Amino acid sequence: MRKLLASTILAAGLYAGAGSAQAADCGSVSIAEMNWASAGVAAQVDKIILENGYGCTVTLVTGDTMPTFASMNEKSEPDMAPEFWVDSVRTALDAALAEGRLIQAAPLLSEGGVQGWWIPKFLADAHPDIKTVQDALAHPELFPAPEDPARAAVYNCPAGWNCQVSTANLYKALGAEQKGFDLVDTGSAAGLDGSIANAFEKKVGWLGYYWAPTAILGKYEMIKLPFGVEHDKKEWDSCTAIPDCPNPKVNGYPVASVYTIVTKQFAEKASVAMDYVKTRKWDNQTVSKVLAWMGDNQGTNEDAAKYFLKTYPELWTTWVAPEVAEKVKSAL
Repeated sequence: MRKLLASTILAAGLYAGAGSAQAADCGSVSIAEMNWASAGVAAQVDKIILENGYGCTVTLVTGDTMPTFASMNEKSEPDMAPEFWVDSVRTALDAALAEGRLIQAAPLLSEGGVQGWWIPKFLADAHPDIKTVQDALAHPELFPAPEDPARAAVYNCPAGWNCQVSTANLYKALGAEQKGFDLVDTGSAAGLDGSIANAFEKKVGWLGYYWAPTAILGKYEMIKLPFGVEHDKKEWDSCTAIPDCPNPKVNGYPVASVYTIVTKQFAEKASVAMDYVKTRKWDNQTVSKVLAWMGDNQGTNEDAAKYFLKTYPELWTTWVAPEVAEKVKSAL
């Protein structure tokens, strides 16, 4: 859970109802402010736009994936979860959608949540022949291990994270050890981030697992390398994601589906807000840059939301009618 390109072509009809929004049309709205950065910022962006652009009265509710889903599904509270990683509750959510209790709106992350093995862009630019993970593994001299420069390194996730298992299995499937690479345990999220920062500071190669959107990828330009194969869900579920799988195969990482989820009651009582929720989405690079700004400036979720709205008007103004956009801009 760490782990946001808006469409520039929008049907004019989406704007019709939104432009005439009155406070009475929207009323009170409760939004889950999830406890990871990108979701928290998204909730604050929604709060600012719904309050100032549509006249809603917005309450933010602290949330996390499972308890928020259970509360929305069983109690219809809160009204909205802006950044919901739906694969974690796919079966239960499908049932709730089929029975009409919940509604899946726009994909907040237009590219989905992405994960995989990455290298620094400066290294990719210097070595354009490295286009896949296998290409990188053919050059152990470019990726020195921190404790033994005679060996190369693949940086793994911290212990206890699901990605530690998949990375270890892919390391084995690729025969990385035989190619001169050690699998490096970074110890913590801070350790993983620090290894990337150190590589950029020293301008040395780095190869390992990471995901987007994140502050690190907003601060440091990285390239995600393909594995040369499509994601095989059956293989993933039966081996890639299983600890110590005896015979793992090379596999691609899945792309996580990240949507806005709302309750049926919200969709019925706040149709003007639904016009907005069905439209807005953002790309991972933008979100990562906002998160990087947030980290560098020790900003809050609200600070980062205001920074986004002031810095990227060409993006968010495509989500709303022109008159709504002007109201929001005036409030910033």
